[in-house]
Amino acid sequence: MFKKGTKLYSIFRGKCPRCHEGDFFKNKFTLQPSKITEIHAHCSNCNLKYMLEPSFFYGAMYVNYGLTVAISVASFVIAKLIFGLTLLHSFLVIILSLVILAPVSLRLSRILWINMFVSFDKKFTKKND
Repeated sequence: MFKKGTKLYSIFRGKCPRCHEGDFFKNKFTLQPSKITEIHAHCSNCNLKYMLEPSFFYGAMYVNYGLTVAISVASFVIAKLIFGLTLLHSFLVIILSLVILAPVSLRLSRILWINMFVSFDKKFTKKND
């Protein structure tokens, strides 16, 4: 399921969507707001240009919107149905969840977005694999 050649490998490992070798993000996971979504200009292995066109990652906002809606619904269901919190407390749980998971959803939305447009190609992998 998470083996090289699948979209999930690229998404969860933060690797180039074409070769699954080079890193997509410049930094490992960090909480510094200025470094959360920094990406390399090109893949270090296959030289894929990550910014496929000007403002390419504006589309990732729509993916991020979907992720935040899913997080909000899941948080509400857990808070209201499982823990039996009041409506006000449930909404506080939603806000807290969104703030805590913001760095994750920002990074995930970018890697999901580029994986929608770029597919894995075996000819760009290293020969010794």
